[in-house]
Amino acid sequence: MEKKTGTTTVGIRVKEGVVLAADTQASLDHIVETLNIRKIIPITDRIAITTAGSVGDVQMLARRLEAEARYYYFTWGRPMSTRAMANLLSNLLNESKGLYLVQIIIGGYVNEPTIASLDPLGGLIFDDYTATGSGTPFAIAILEEGYRKNLSIEKAKDLAVKAVKAAGKRDVYTGSKKIQVVTITKEGMKEEFVTI
Repeated sequence: MEKKTGTTTVGIRVKEGVVLAADTQASLDHIVETLNIRKIIPITDRIAITTAGSVGDVQMLARRLEAEARYYYFTWGRPMSTRAMANLLSNLLNESKGLYLVQIIIGGYVNEPTIASLDPLGGLIFDDYTATGSGTPFAIAILEEGYRKNLSIEKAKDLAVKAVKAAGKRDVYTGSKKIQVVTITKEGMKEEFVTI
């Protein structure tokens, strides 16, 4: 019997930077394993990824991306752009042909604010906002309604929290107690937790 898992993660790009948000519940079938998992993983001081799917798979991919980013910096003397890292991750996922059971949002501000989503086969879509996980339909409805290109980073953060919160109310696999929020701007990366 297949065990069901789920989550909700969102990413928003605005002029000032990007916002990533995710619930902090890890579930397996009808069991909540923890209410305190981090689903947004920093890769560099300017790029992070979110995970929906297998935690072990995304942790391995995060370690690989972190190593590639260090190697790139050592070789070229400058940080890898978010767009380049997204393309690298797309290639890694495509080469595996579905081996990694993940949906990922990658967001960062190296040269410019960038958000992209990736499916398990490496399909890559750059956009202004996106969501992944079992709560996607609920989160996307909120993002569609509230997103504007001229949002401030604070308003984008509020919108991201609202989207994950809405998913938590309707999707049984999305946590409804706490939301992890990461903002990335020219000044760097900040993480906070919002209790609902």
